[in-house]
Amino acid sequence: MKILLTGSSGRIGRAIFGALAAANEVVGLDRSPFATTRVIADVTDRRALERAVQGVDAVIHTAALHAPHVGLVPDAVFQQINVEATANLLQLAREAGVQRFVLTSTTALYGHAVVSGGCRWIDEDTEPLPRTIYHRTKLQAEAAAEAAASATFTVRVLRMARCFPEPPDRMAMFRLHRGIDARDVASAHAALVHDEGAAFQRYLACAPTPFRREDCLQLAADPRQVLARRAPQLLAEFERRGWPLPLSIDRVYDSSRMRAALGWQPRFGPEDVLQQYAAGSIEVLPRAEWIRDRVAE
Repeated sequence: MKILLTGSSGRIGRAIFGALAAANEVVGLDRSPFATTRVIADVTDRRALERAVQGVDAVIHTAALHAPHVGLVPDAVFQQINVEATANLLQLAREAGVQRFVLTSTTALYGHAVVSGGCRWIDEDTEPLPRTIYHRTKLQAEAAAEAAASATFTVRVLRMARCFPEPPDRMAMFRLHRGIDARDVASAHAALVHDEGAAFQRYLACAPTPFRREDCLQLAADPRQVLARRAPQLLAEFERRGWPLPLSIDRVYDSSRMRAALGWQPRFGPEDVLQQYAAGSIEVLPRAEWIRDRVAE
């Protein structure tokens, strides 16, 4: 299969390239040069996209502006890159006879669906309530992708959970209920690009959670008790290291629908975070009290 991968120089793009390149011809497109990128072009360059989709069987579209750009990039540029460029690529792909299209989206767009002081169980049926221009434009891009789907143009949207380098205590805890490893993001895209089901499907991808829906009330008020019941080994590891526990857990992402429908299985949970930390992986930041979460979700 010949696959056009936009955003191929980025962290997630590189991971997807690594998951697919051994068995497929992957043509990377990015405005920044990298070993995984063959076409140096911006996703707003319609002519470059028109050339890039020729002879392609599938498109994976990861290129976008993200949460860290909010407040630094004008809203109009978010609209141009996240919405208009996606709509152009969808149109050009259909016209070129591309059969499959996978759009990388985000669980961040649930936004106000997460309420402070409570804990929300979130899956594909949860209504997104976007807060920022990033959330709104990703939701608009999803709508464009859904509208483009047809019997001859299969479209998949992947809402990926929290996935970026951060300190080990935060990353390991988030991996229980709202995080995912970049390698699992890549394998999820690989599963979707080969999925031959209905014309359009939307899936949420995150690490499997040990928590259950009935845990939500207690997760919001006293997560330690739930951790003792559902993840005792991780709790013991945190206590051995003197790492603080969260005072409240406000959401649990559920990827069971994708796992059941496609047989996809994420492999990297909180234990892998600790292993990466011990090995000095650049995926896990040094643990420092001054590091704070700068990504609005």
